[in-house]
Amino acid sequence: MMDSWVRPTLFLATFLLMALLETAWPRRARSESRLKRNANNLGLSTFNALFMRFVPLLSAVGVAAWAEENGWGLFNLLQIPFLVEYVIVLVLFDLIIYWQHVASHHIPMLWNFHQVHHADHDLDASSGLRFHPVEIAFSMVIKCVAVLLSGATPESVVLFEIILNSCALFNHSNLKLPHALDRLLRLIVVTPDMHRVHHSVHRDETNSNYGFNIPWWDRLFGTYIKAPRDNHLDMKLGLPEYPESSQTVPILKMLTMPFAAKQDQPVVPPTHEKYVKSPS
Repeated sequence: MMDSWVRPTLFLATFLLMALLETAWPRRARSESRLKRNANNLGLSTFNALFMRFVPLLSAVGVAAWAEENGWGLFNLLQIPFLVEYVIVLVLFDLIIYWQHVASHHIPMLWNFHQVHHADHDLDASSGLRFHPVEIAFSMVIKCVAVLLSGATPESVVLFEIILNSCALFNHSNLKLPHALDRLLRLIVVTPDMHRVHHSVHRDETNSNYGFNIPWWDRLFGTYIKAPRDNHLDMKLGLPEYPESSQTVPILKMLTMPFAAKQDQPVVPPTHEKYVKSPS
């Protein structure tokens, strides 16, 4: 199947491209060793890929192929043109991912796993790979249900996953974009400056800018913050309850982090009281 080689190839190419661009035009100075962070984050991503290979039935593309063969889902009943279907899939699935992300911040059990992603003290393309396997599996369950109900074709699911993965690498990158270009791109895609606010140590900022692909949802649902209160160069990233360096957080510790939540800290970031819209 096309998915078996297209996605890995494009994923690797995108990762290498973003790694090169953020090296040439960095937005922020790094606080930690890039080599050690990349080794940990890429190692966790590799573990996740292997983990998902052994989880039966959790494949959005596989579910899409089954639904197409058996006539399940709305699109299989309507027989609409592929281009129209794909636009609907891109928008609908992205909205679902947005709300899943919001839920991951406000439901304690989900936050325990999602905090693995937020405990990173630097932000670069490798941060877009740093997710706990349980969160990856949960997200795949959500997508499989969405695919089954919608009847999205395997091709449209593959394209959505390619864009989702590429956008995650892009908006987590440490790439410096000209201000005018960033402002323009924010109309159609989540930019690195926009998403970096989401990784701030300030809890109101952590609970903002949830979008991955499409930037409209945050504006529509009131979760958008234009810029961090401490500006992009001075802001601190990560979680206050995990002050230890990412260099000392090997894969095993990231895997066990959800099961050893620190009891003296709030498990779920409190809902913001006021959104700060400081200048970019």
